[in-house]
Amino acid sequence: MTAHTSPPVPPNPPSPSVPSPGSSADSPAAGTAGPLSPRECVVELWRRMEARDWSGLGALIAPDAVIDWPATGERIVGRSAFVAVNREYPEGWSIRVLDVLAEPGGERVVSEVEVPQEGVGVFRVASFWTVRGGLVVAGTEYWVTVGGDAAPAWRAPWTRPLPG
Repeated sequence: MTAHTSPPVPPNPPSPSVPSPGSSADSPAAGTAGPLSPRECVVELWRRMEARDWSGLGALIAPDAVIDWPATGERIVGRSAFVAVNREYPEGWSIRVLDVLAEPGGERVVSEVEVPQEGVGVFRVASFWTVRGGLVVAGTEYWVTVGGDAAPAWRAPWTRPLPG
């Protein structure tokens, strides 16, 4: 078994004031007490992505963030690259956040998201984020196609199909 290695995490960025949920990335967040918590940052990341608010998404990503997609062997380096790869993704998709779990008082956040895409299928995404000062500094995302892999026959005596 191989040990999992997290992507390199950039040093702590300055703590900018990140827009609050529902505010525009280009306007100050009225009444905010500082950066978003790590959990709030990830919830807001998915909300802005679903809204195609690309400048707002960029406001949540550190300039030197590193995001890995192990299933396809890709590493996305930097805010502009992360925003661009999501902005240019072929349309027809939506996002449904299923769960967001945060380490109490820590910087690690896990999210589970469903992404149906017209004509392609339904994806599930397990994302492991590191958030510092209200900005995503690192992430690893595992994208799978729901129903894309057949269960091996040898497991049949111990498993059942998922409901639905």
